Amino acid sequence: MNPIYLDHNATTPLRPEVRDRMIPFLGELFGNPSSPHSFGQDVKPHFQEARQRIADQLGAPPSQVVFTSGGTESDNAAIKGVAFASGKGHIVTTLIEHPAVLQTVSWLAKKGFDASYVPVGSSGVVDPEDVRKAIRPDTILVSVMHVNNEIGTIQPVREISAIAREAGVPFHTDAVQSFGKLPTRVDDLGADLVSIAAHKIYGPKGVGALYIRKGTRIEPLIIGGAQEKRRRSGTENIPGIIGFGEAIVHAERERREIFDRLVPLRKKLVEGLSEAIPELRINGDPEKTFPSTVSASIGRIEGESMLLSLDMEGIAVSTGSACSSGSLEPSHVLVAIGVSPVLAQGTLRFSMGRGTTPEQIDYVLEVFPPIVERLRAMSPLRASQAG
Repeated sequence: MNPIYLDHNATTPLRPEVRDRMIPFLGELFGNPSSPHSFGQDVKPHFQEARQRIADQLGAPPSQVVFTSGGTESDNAAIKGVAFASGKGHIVTTLIEHPAVLQTVSWLAKKGFDASYVPVGSSGVVDPEDVRKAIRPDTILVSVMHVNNEIGTIQPVREISAIAREAGVPFHTDAVQSFGKLPTRVDDLGADLVSIAAHKIYGPKGVGALYIRKGTRIEPLIIGGAQEKRRRSGTENIPGIIGFGEAIVHAERERREIFDRLVPLRKKLVEGLSEAIPELRINGDPEKTFPSTVSASIGRIEGESMLLSLDMEGIAVSTGSACSSGSLEPSHVLVAIGVSPVLAQGTLRFSMGRGTTPEQIDYVLEVFPPIVERLRAMSPLRASQAG
């Protein structure tokens, strides 16, 4: 069995078609599209085409798409940008956001802004009415992610954005895990700001974008040039942007097919793990979870040991969010949905992609239960932490 990659929520492999599209812009087409001479002008139409492709997927004018270095910068630019434009005020977000959102809001709180963190129940899905209750007269922004990166839950952003709009508050969504995988037209989402990234859809790392609805008051995070209509200064990452534009075309073409193929694979993995491994909890809402993702908490065992043992068998998974790897603290998402800190440390995230096959899932179900049994026999954790 060839190595099996089940960590697509962290990053995806670069599609050959995307790589081939990028190569000329790493060589002969090296010009800066801001330059008026022929070298720059040879690049400019390709740059514009990539922006148009991404805008088409968002259902937005290309002028409202601002290129960034990735999802983290887009989240920072959206949240800090609105805060800086407002000068003061209150931000509403949730306890299960990506660290790029939570840490940005926390940073702003230290600078004098106020923040409310909406809780979630055991399903990991935000209740829109809790967002409504959190909004105050001085609220300047609501930020709720579209799909959670750790447990895969799909959030009711359309309902939440309607509540924010009713209150006259801009709405931001981190759509890094959903762009190119679910419908993300900005009017359907009701979003004023949307963060996206290329490397989750088989595009290059180091490039993303922020959609900014016309009329949204926002200050630039990075200044010093006229690029991106002065909304994000600095010479654009042209090879990355070209790759992003190519990646979204293929992602949209395959989106429905991949979703439908992942549904039975997720069912197979969840049922197989649940039958073979005692004291196992599948995290998230079974009806409102993107089918690429299975988050499994396993009692009386430590996640890092399971990950390394699977890696020795040629299977790559994650102990949670790649952005939090190396932290000794339990996942904030798992704690928010009621998983005990000890059990949270025994959690693996399996995230499937376009190349995942039924045979690969069969292999995981063949080798993983014996690994759990062996590690449990060695573990000092004798009491169950399941639940």
